[in-house]
Amino acid sequence: MNNHTESEATPHQPSSAPSGKPGILRRTWPWLIGLLVLAGAALWWWKTQASNPSASDATQASARADRASGGGGRRFGGANAVQPVSVQAVRRQDIRVSVNAIGSITALNTAVVRAQVSGVLQALNIKEGQQVRAGQWLAQIDPRAFQAALGQAEGVLARDKAQLDNARIDLERYRGLLAKDAIPKQQLDTQEALVRQLEGTVKADQGAVDSARVQLSYTRITAPISGRVGLKQVDLGNVVQPGDANGILSITQTQPISLVFAVPAAHVPLITARLRAGDSIPVEAWERGGQRQLAVGRVATVDNAIDPSTDTIKVKAVFPNRDETLFPNQAVSVTLQLDVLTDVIAVPQAAVLRGAQGFYVYVVNADNTVSSRVVTPGTVDEGWMAVQGSLQPDEKVVIDGTDRLREGATVELIAADPKQRAGANAPGP
Repeated sequence: MNNHTESEATPHQPSSAPSGKPGILRRTWPWLIGLLVLAGAALWWWKTQASNPSASDATQASARADRASGGGGRRFGGANAVQPVSVQAVRRQDIRVSVNAIGSITALNTAVVRAQVSGVLQALNIKEGQQVRAGQWLAQIDPRAFQAALGQAEGVLARDKAQLDNARIDLERYRGLLAKDAIPKQQLDTQEALVRQLEGTVKADQGAVDSARVQLSYTRITAPISGRVGLKQVDLGNVVQPGDANGILSITQTQPISLVFAVPAAHVPLITARLRAGDSIPVEAWERGGQRQLAVGRVATVDNAIDPSTDTIKVKAVFPNRDETLFPNQAVSVTLQLDVLTDVIAVPQAAVLRGAQGFYVYVVNADNTVSSRVVTPGTVDEGWMAVQGSLQPDEKVVIDGTDRLREGATVELIAADPKQRAGANAPGP
């Protein structure tokens, strides 16, 4: 039985060997592909480095520079590297206490010149945009109808005056006759009443003459105020009337001119105190961008109430405006000078930093190290800040390069203006 079993198992052994080879190939094939990819990548990298030797040289040069500088090959190196900084000297100066605002230019007076009588516009005696004086002749309306009305009123007045004169002569005659009992008293009384009646008529006639003369004067249009003439609203030959909405032209008084702006209500006591004392409070008008100063004026008055919605009060300033740089409705930036701090310690605003200890500055010592000084900041005026602290005039404070400074750090002084630094004007490659 055993021999028969072994003989039956022997034929099946050769069939198991061929089925194992495909399994082995399937397991090793991904590894072969991976090795081929890595070999190709290594070959590509070698060819690239061989064709660009400058890259490896630059890398080695950078490494050597880092080792030579102690690990910090950049401008701002490690903690022990010398830091380049820009400085400026502490100084004593006057600092202005100012308030900034936005204001609107307004004309001191504005007048719309309208016709006061109807008629044809015959002449314009001005040019658009020119300056005129109060009372200057501007335009002429056809006066002929008004001259005729005046002549008629004067004729009626002359006639009634003659009748009055005759009645007065008769009255004197009647008085003489009454003294001789030649006429009754009633006739004298009637004559006296006629004289009074004619006197009233003459007064009415005189009023008509004066009215006609005023109407005639309205045909000659003059400037009600001094100022700058705007664009004309009516052309020659048109009929003008008192009810015209735009009138003939407008005049704005621009010399002087006013500026209205709002300041916080907290400044009201100081402003009003200085105005009562007769002090001149300077006001500067600047372009909206703050690049150019337009004019300098003074505070004229303040409003009579504080606006509760904004907690501000309106201030009115007056400018001579002789060069006509300011125009009505122009929006400007305003600097109101409230006070002046005299002879105080001042540093550039960029030098004042804020940290855990409060506000401080870095001072450069004689050995080119820096130390921090705590200060109390104050008013800023054109980039300079009034400070209180242990600073002395002519001490140098750091204004640029403070981001990597530490107490006791060594610094190298460079010019604040990049154009003035060493090598700034060197020719390019």
